[in-house]
Amino acid sequence: MAWTVERLDPDRSRRRLQLLAELASAKSVRDRERPRRLRGDRLRELIATRRRLAS
Repeated sequence: MAWTVERLDPDRSRRRLQLLAELASAKSVRDRERPRRLRGDRLRELIATRRRLAS
């Protein structure tokens, strides 16, 4: 069975490239935000632990 490559029309190709660029951008933003989110999660966990111990 041979692989065939379909030729994409220019409009579809442009939309596909735009979607891939947007996905890459979203991934880079998510990767930048991850350390901040982890730090916040850890801080909330420490506060909850401290409250439990103080009670």
